[in-house]
Amino acid sequence: MPKLSIPRSLPVDFAATLRTSRAAYTSRTTRARRDVLPPRRDVLPPGRGVPTRRAVLRGGVAAAGALGLGACGVPAAYVAPGDRTAADRSAREHELDFANWPLYIDTDDSGRRRPTLDAFTRRTGIRVHYTEEINDNDEFFGKVSPSLMNHQSTERDLIVISGWMCARFVRLGWVQEMDRGRQPHVARHLDPSLRDPAFDPGRRYTVPWQSGITGIAYNARKLGRTLHHVSELWDDDLKGRVTLLSGMDEAFALLLQGDGVDITRWTTDDFHRMCDRLAPRVRAGHIRRFTGNDYIKDLSSGDVLACQAYSGDVIQLQADNPDIRFLVPEEGAELWAESLMIPDRAAHKRNAERLIDYYYEPEVAAALAAWVNYVCPVPAARDVLAASQDKETAALAEDPLIFPDDATRRRLAIARDITARERPELARRWSGTTGV
Repeated sequence: MPKLSIPRSLPVDFAATLRTSRAAYTSRTTRARRDVLPPRRDVLPPGRGVPTRRAVLRGGVAAAGALGLGACGVPAAYVAPGDRTAADRSAREHELDFANWPLYIDTDDSGRRRPTLDAFTRRTGIRVHYTEEINDNDEFFGKVSPSLMNHQSTERDLIVISGWMCARFVRLGWVQEMDRGRQPHVARHLDPSLRDPAFDPGRRYTVPWQSGITGIAYNARKLGRTLHHVSELWDDDLKGRVTLLSGMDEAFALLLQGDGVDITRWTTDDFHRMCDRLAPRVRAGHIRRFTGNDYIKDLSSGDVLACQAYSGDVIQLQADNPDIRFLVPEEGAELWAESLMIPDRAAHKRNAERLIDYYYEPEVAAALAAWVNYVCPVPAARDVLAASQDKETAALAEDPLIFPDDATRRRLAIARDITARERPELARRWSGTTGV
């Protein structure tokens, strides 16, 4: 198969990458991409599917309680800036420890080698100890919080976690500010729409690894029309044929957008009004059920005609069923990201900063995007993919779920996170409204 020419001797065969990606489809959906040892479907509780990728990413209440927030809102475990750094051993130790989620980096056909990491080591001499140890945000929080709150090293130089948990790490002072002067590619190529999340303006502490969209998936052929708005989920002919995501953190932003709310500055009153509108639809049976990632099965079978969904899942579904469409509603959709962070007292901070910047080179970002199929945080990677001699690879450059066009981007927003103070009240309201 033809190879895409990549400078600096990055030997990535994009056609092979795509074959691996497609072959991994079953693993990446039924295993939720994040579960090393997934629960068996036949022993899941009624109404529950294998937890979705985003469900495990945006867990919630348990982590909020574990933070030990004081009554005044100041975290008891807060680490002041002067206590976050340790002596950096990068100059004499050419290595770093990188903790990520399973199946979240490019691999070769054998699954044993990671081409982009191998190329980084050849170029820099820095060996990356890469572990797929993050299976759940709360679980990982439990692993590292004793060390971080006691000003000790986690023995990790680089981690990837979801936005809501990133917000808490930043607020607790558990991650180090990066030296953007050492990261020219991040400064130049980071997607403008991801540069200023409310929890980290200017991205001083976090850099997106991959991104995605929460929108609406539907079967255009069976539905017999094209959807444009969130409100169309409530049309009479969709009664009992619609599912929403069960997790409050996953679901709330799109529903607020359907009510015309700016999710970057929503209020608890907005949330309660949204629940007021949702409750009668639940009671009337309009919503078939609230789901994890088993919406994939329901949509594929035709039992469900429209559902709340994640862009990365839909890319894989479309490979098998071109009738499946993904909608970024006219009212907007949520853009989210999982981000790289350098924990306090990391021993190889400069090496970690160098690896982060490497993944923002367009050629490297393209190699990663071709494998993971989520929204690429490096728009310049699109031109690299488009130049491929392999038609399937070049087609990725035109996929709006990997590289959203300008019209789509204008409808995307990063939701303000639910605060620790708000979470107990809103979780009770969500559970009372949805029954989950």
